[in-house]
Amino acid sequence: MATFDLVFVTNGSFFSLLTWLNRVGGSGIDLRSKARTLSGPVSDPSKLPKWNYDGSSTGQASGEDSEVILYPQAIFKDPFRRGNNILVMCDAYTPAGDPIPTNKRCAAAKIFSHPDVVAEEPWYGIEQEYTLLQKDVKWPIGWPVGGFPGPQGPYYCGVGVDKAFGRDIVGSHYKACLYAGISISGINEEVMPGQWEFQVGPTVGISAGDELWVARYVLERITEIAGVVLSFDPKPIQGDWNGAGAHTNYSTKSMRCDGGYEFIKKAIEKLGARHTQHITAYGEGNERRLTGRHETADINTFIWGVANRGASIRVGRDTEKAGKGYFEDRRPASNMDPYVITSMIAETTILWKP
Repeated sequence: MATFDLVFVTNGSFFSLLTWLNRVGGSGIDLRSKARTLSGPVSDPSKLPKWNYDGSSTGQASGEDSEVILYPQAIFKDPFRRGNNILVMCDAYTPAGDPIPTNKRCAAAKIFSHPDVVAEEPWYGIEQEYTLLQKDVKWPIGWPVGGFPGPQGPYYCGVGVDKAFGRDIVGSHYKACLYAGISISGINEEVMPGQWEFQVGPTVGISAGDELWVARYVLERITEIAGVVLSFDPKPIQGDWNGAGAHTNYSTKSMRCDGGYEFIKKAIEKLGARHTQHITAYGEGNERRLTGRHETADINTFIWGVANRGASIRVGRDTEKAGKGYFEDRRPASNMDPYVITSMIAETTILWKP
């Protein structure tokens, strides 16, 4: 996964164009950027020019035919340059206009534009977990080099210099996302020290993927400034330590209306029937995280329950009591592609006919 931040300038103001690619580096979640100058402000992505980059340097094209074309898709305010500056999310195509194989946004947009999906107005809330690492040793911040902190317990939502590591980065990211217009709804420290979470949503359809990718980009820029390495590895530390996921909360219009609990149960039944297919697309290295321990279900087992954080799908007690609402898919790994996850959940629960 790759993202290019292409910067545009208008009368001394910069405009950053953020481009989504895919699977450029070993992690499959790399973010990249480049800059460009415009002659005037633009607020509509369709009014921005297409651009290109060297796909042979990202493993997405040959040197003999290296150009990959960027299509602007969504605009956000630039929290780094501020003023009239913008960030723009794009996807990538061949010169002939075909989406490159790693362009997952294009396929997701087709699913979200289907009339049946549009009618159901799917909402998403994604809980993005991540780990902050010391630059030179790739070990979590706050941990003694080559050693371990005290066992898990006091760190989740903890306060204090001996429990909360990296709060300045997390707070800066929160404020930057709010400025950018990203629907960031909260942050918290996670169970493993040095691990944090931010939540994006509720968002509708394709915007869930756009906003999460831009939020990741903003976070990586901030960790770059702080001299800290950002990791989306789903199990950065082996042993008795929690992994990192991207729990995806989901609802449709039918689920949110009176009697919606029946639609929730039918959707969960569909997800269970396609469990293997979903797991395959839910992030690399997820088998190291989904072990049946540390608030996960075993990767080979599909179970759901009310208020059960050891389940594949969790339904909140408020939803059960109200008889309508949403559910949480707890299977996605922290390095998942939000375009793939959100569109797959919609396709399975709305369009798929068993």
